[in-house]
Amino acid sequence: MVLKHKKRICLMIILWIFCGCTSAIREEKKEAGALKKLKPEEYPAFMDHMDYQGLVDSIDNSLIYFKKVPAERQYTYENETYTAGHMIRSLEVFKACLKTEPSTKGVNELIKDRFVVYETTGNENSEVLFTGYYEPTYEGRLKKSEGYPFPIFSKPNDLFEIDLSAFSEQYKGHKRLTARVNDATKKVVPYYTRKEITGLDDFHKRAEPVAWLKSKVDGFFLEIQGSGRVDLGNGDLLRVHYAASNGRAYSSVGKYLIDKNEISKENMSMQAIRQWLEAHPERTDEVLNYNQSYVFFNKETDGPYGSLGVKVTAFRSVATDSGLLPRGALCFMQAQLPDKDAMEPQKEWKKASFFVLNQDTGGAIKGPARADLFCGNGNYAEFTAGYMKHYGRLFFLVLKPEKA
Repeated sequence: MVLKHKKRICLMIILWIFCGCTSAIREEKKEAGALKKLKPEEYPAFMDHMDYQGLVDSIDNSLIYFKKVPAERQYTYENETYTAGHMIRSLEVFKACLKTEPSTKGVNELIKDRFVVYETTGNENSEVLFTGYYEPTYEGRLKKSEGYPFPIFSKPNDLFEIDLSAFSEQYKGHKRLTARVNDATKKVVPYYTRKEITGLDDFHKRAEPVAWLKSKVDGFFLEIQGSGRVDLGNGDLLRVHYAASNGRAYSSVGKYLIDKNEISKENMSMQAIRQWLEAHPERTDEVLNYNQSYVFFNKETDGPYGSLGVKVTAFRSVATDSGLLPRGALCFMQAQLPDKDAMEPQKEWKKASFFVLNQDTGGAIKGPARADLFCGNGNYAEFTAGYMKHYGRLFFLVLKPEKA
C-alpha cells in the first residue's frame, strides 16, 4: 500500500511537470475588459515625483524576468498581444530615456510619440483601490525555545499541485489544485486548512520549521506580506520568502472584524487589526482561522522577491491580479502617499504619481480595481502599507509596434 501510495503521488507529480513543460511557450491570456486602450489625447500627464534610480533598478529586474522566458511568449493588452521580445524592447527604450535624466516634458513627448497607453478599467468610476505591503522584521530564533514557540513552516513534503489541463482540454487555463493524499482512504483531498495545520502536533514531520517566532500574530502578518526578515537576536537577520500555500481561498480578517462590529470600516488598518488581536488574545485563533489560507516559506539570502522570481523595489513594484494584467509590464500610477514628516493615519495624504513595474501578485488582489504597492522596509514602509487604502488610476505602457 505504501508503494502504491508513492506511485500515485509520482504519477501526479509527473503529470504536473509534463504540463508545465509543454506550456513553456504560451500566450499570457487575460480576461477581456481589464484594460482599455487610450487615445493620445486621453493620456495622463506623466509626472514622476521620485528619484529615477529605483525605477531603473525595477526595470532591470523586469528585464531579468523577460529574458528568462521564450522570446515569442505573448502578453495581452486588451485585444492586442505583444511578445516577450517586444516587452524587452519597450523597457530598454524607456530605460535609455531615463539615463538621459529627461525633463517631465521630455518623458511625455517620448511616451506620446513611441508608446501605447492602456488604462485599467477599475471599478464603476474607473478607479483602482491601492493598498500597500512591505517587508516586516519580527523577533525569532532558528530553534524552538522559551519565548519563541510559533513556527514558520517550509513547504510540506506531502503537498503537491495538480494541473487539470494535463487530463483534459476543458480544464485549460484553470487554477492548479493544491492537494495531499489522505493516509487512510488513499484519496486525493484538499490540503489542510489553517486550523488543521496549527492543530496538528506532528505537522513538523511534514514541514520543517524555517524559524520560530515570538508571536503568533507576527507569523500571521508575515504570511499576509509574503516575505520578511527574522531578527535572530545576535545581530543576524534571516530573510524568508513565500514558498507555497495550502491552496485555500484567502479571507480577510479585517472584513471579519468589521462584520463583527469590532473595528469600524473607517478605522480599519493593519495596525488596528494587530491592536485588536493583542487586546483580545482569547479570540486570536477564532479570528486568524477565519482565513483558511496558510503560507509556507523558504530561506533567502537576498530579496524580497515577487511572483516573477525577481526582486521587488520599494515604491517601484506593484502587485496586481496575475490572471488579468500583463506581468512584468511598465505601469504608471496616480495615488496618494503620506508625508514622511507627518505620518498621521487620518490626515489627507498628498497626491503622488510615479512609474512602477507589475512584478507581483497576491491572494487578496483580485480584479482590475485592485493593486498593492510594495513599500520596502522600515517605519515609513510599515506605516504606508498599514494605512494605505486610497483610490487612484493605473496605466500600462508598451512600445508601439512600428516604433520597435
